Amino acid sequence: MDKLKNLLEQNKQWARNLKESDPQFFEKLSRLQTPEFLWIGCSDSRITPANSIGLLPGEMFVHRNIANLIIHTDMNCLSVIQFAVDVLKVKHIIVCGHYDCGGVKAAFENTRFGLIDNWLRHIQDLAHKYEEELNNAKTANERLDKLCEINVIEQVVNVGETTIVQDAWLRGQNLTVHGWIYYITDGIYQDLNVTIESLEDMKSLLLKTLNKRQEIGVGR
Repeated sequence: MDKLKNLLEQNKQWARNLKESDPQFFEKLSRLQTPEFLWIGCSDSRITPANSIGLLPGEMFVHRNIANLIIHTDMNCLSVIQFAVDVLKVKHIIVCGHYDCGGVKAAFENTRFGLIDNWLRHIQDLAHKYEEELNNAKTANERLDKLCEINVIEQVVNVGETTIVQDAWLRGQNLTVHGWIYYITDGIYQDLNVTIESLEDMKSLLLKTLNKRQEIGVGR
């Protein structure tokens, strides 16, 4: 209980600090939610998306799950994307993963944790699809890093393949999907250069991933 009381006190201090810097902050925040960004990231507790890129509350819509997966049967994730695109009119969707991801590592090493194993099966499918590229890596850590990158790129493809995003492009909505990754050890985001902003971009990226010729890897 003492821990929870401490959290509540820290929340009060956080609110006081914001009010001191901008007395009308929460009043303005309560009137409208107009973020330009949707963040789809891993549930890892060691980084906070909005704070880590200097955004304030209300400036980023966020969805997080284990290993930052976009699965076409996941109504939770799809509902977030639909609301962000159709209602909030976000201009950017950032799919962000991180190196040394526990979910990716568990899938790659076939470690059993229970129910989550079924969710991580999607990453095991990617490991099979890109087996040749992964085997070209010199060390186990490099193979894991490469799979983390591949996972982000494939999830960018999955976002672009949703009817939500494709319908937005067809009606001329300004919407770009990005793939980012970072090391927990430095907290610096890296662009994986898989930005798509049209059906043409989507088709081009899809061909590369289907042919498994995508140049994967930004490295340390």
